[in-house]
Amino acid sequence: MNVVKLELARGLGRHLRAGHPWVFRKALEHPPRIPAGSVVDLTENGKFVARGYYDPHSAIAVRVLTRDSRETVDSRFITQRVQRSLAARTSLIDLKDTDSYRLIHGEGDGLPGVVVDLYAGWAVMKLYSAGLTPYRPLIVEALKAGVPGLKGIIGRDEVGRDDVEEDDGRGTGRMLWGEEAPELIPIRERGAVFMVDAWRGQKTGFFLDQRENRHLIRRLGQGRDVLNCFCFSGGFSVNAALGGAKSVFSVDQDPEAIALARENFTRNGLPAEKHDFLAADVFALIQSFKEEGRTFDLIILDPPAFAKSQRAVEAAIDGYASLNRQALALLRPGGLLATASCSARVNGDMFMGAVREAGFKAGVDLALVEERYQPPDHPVRLQFPEGKYLKFYVMQAV
Repeated sequence: MNVVKLELARGLGRHLRAGHPWVFRKALEHPPRIPAGSVVDLTENGKFVARGYYDPHSAIAVRVLTRDSRETVDSRFITQRVQRSLAARTSLIDLKDTDSYRLIHGEGDGLPGVVVDLYAGWAVMKLYSAGLTPYRPLIVEALKAGVPGLKGIIGRDEVGRDDVEEDDGRGTGRMLWGEEAPELIPIRERGAVFMVDAWRGQKTGFFLDQRENRHLIRRLGQGRDVLNCFCFSGGFSVNAALGGAKSVFSVDQDPEAIALARENFTRNGLPAEKHDFLAADVFALIQSFKEEGRTFDLIILDPPAFAKSQRAVEAAIDGYASLNRQALALLRPGGLLATASCSARVNGDMFMGAVREAGFKAGVDLALVEERYQPPDHPVRLQFPEGKYLKFYVMQAV
């Protein structure tokens, strides 16, 4: 293996020895001119610190794969990481009545920039760095060898972004191996059925990180009038209805998402005609409901990431506060607000502060009754706090 040595700026070796997997371009003494994906050894005063792959197109110049100088980055290395991730999933996740989960979660599984979701036997892979392109065939072979019952692998377009969790755009998929996947893949999640567009849908087609929270809503929705904002394909809506909600109003700006939400109701034996589906701007709809005096027992807010860059954090916090304040105007006394943030740059304290401000400005006293983060198939390494991106709080108006 031909390995290029890169000297770190003074004092940064400790940061990597502690386990952080990113090296920004400005942390390198002399950024090299080498191809994307080149294996590099990071050194401090000439001594080995970590080994990773190089990306000349990203602000994150090196993503660390190992801190063990004896490990070679090859097919065996990739296969071992995939097998370790699979073993963790099968031991930590309750897969009864569930056939879909995240198999590889980038930095959390020691394969930074790699995301692989499994949907009822099909793997959907997204690579979030140009430096991963040479490793695609190795990852495909590792999946073929390591995942029992694998039907096929869909590759999604790579994007030159520096934050895995905040890419919510659409791409185009292509088969990398195996049986051609259907246009919509039917999956089972906690006994519910959902149709997933793994070819063109947001991220890999579905938001698997909200699986346990959707199941929570199945319990909380019983006997309630529910408003699900930013509903996407209706995951929370279906669960609320399955739990016995009196009514469910699902709204999303994307007409295709609304059509899929309606279909998901039908797939679960739920009478779609007894519930409401609307393709509209959430903020405009909330204002309209406020003017009508319409209220709900349970309101779900799961918007796209508000902060897609560090410069946007302050505006994002204001945005979360405004959204939650407006929604609280529609919440009945004793009602529940289930509010989420998937912005990695907005931490839990920031998000809680935004919700607290929303309650104050809306004149609603709130009690926190549930506080959740991402599930075990989206692991967060303690050395990489940036990986703790999902916050999900359930508040009660008291």
